[in-house]
Formats: sequence, structure tokens, C-alpha cells
Amino acid sequence: MRQAFTIGRIVKKCIWAVAVMAEANQMTGADLQCWLLDKWGFSFDIQFRRTQGKIFLQIMWRYLEQVSFPLSEDEYLAHLDRVALYLNEWGQGDYVRRWIDATRDRPRLGKAVSIPLPLGARALEWLTDEV
Repeated sequence: MRQAFTIGRIVKKCIWAVAVMAEANQMTGADLQCWLLDKWGFSFDIQFRRTQGKIFLQIMWRYLEQVSFPLSEDEYLAHLDRVALYLNEWGQGDYVRRWIDATRDRPRLGKAVSIPLPLGARALEWLTDEV
């Protein structure tokens, strides 16, 4: 019952988020969630990972609709908004959307889907502990 209620609210938010993104030309956390739902049917967790001087966006195997998921819906959306803020600053929103649409990979227990972010020389500017 909780999942059906949440999914219904998420669908309404996705419709609203698409309209807002079209106006502002900026990706939001709700947009990210919509892309995940459209692709895989779940609101997967998203994390940044840095390794060997590169930054990856990882789509983890945990998802909001799990009873054991550690974040509330509001906390999850706030987290996705922070991720979207970084992606917008880096100019990677369209790249991430196209990558999610094109990939055949799927997050599964113990294996995240990793999206390499082509930041080029700018990558060093962002290699801090905050990412």
C-alpha cells in the first residue's frame, strides 16, 4: 500500500518536474527520479564517486520504494536536488539523461551502474571531500 501511494505521488511530481525543467532549462532532483523510474521502475539511490582523478555518477542498487531504504521521500528528493545542482554546474545534465536512456546495464545487489562524467581539465576543481 505504501508503494502504490508513493508511486502515484511520484508520477504527479514527474509531470510537474518536466514542465519546470522545460521552463528553467535546468535539471532537478525530481527530473533525475523520473528518469530512473522511466528506465528501471524504481527510485534508485545516486552517489558520486571519485577514483584515479575521475568523477563517476553511480546509480546504486538501493531504492526509495524499499522498506529498508534509509531516507524518507523528502530526504531522498533533497539528496537528488544536490546531485542535480552539481550536474547542472558541470553541464552534465543532458549527458547523464542520454546515458541513462542508452545503457543496458541495471543496478543490482552489489553492483552499481557507473556513469563516467567527462569533466576534462575541470575535474580537478571539483575533487574535494564534499563530492
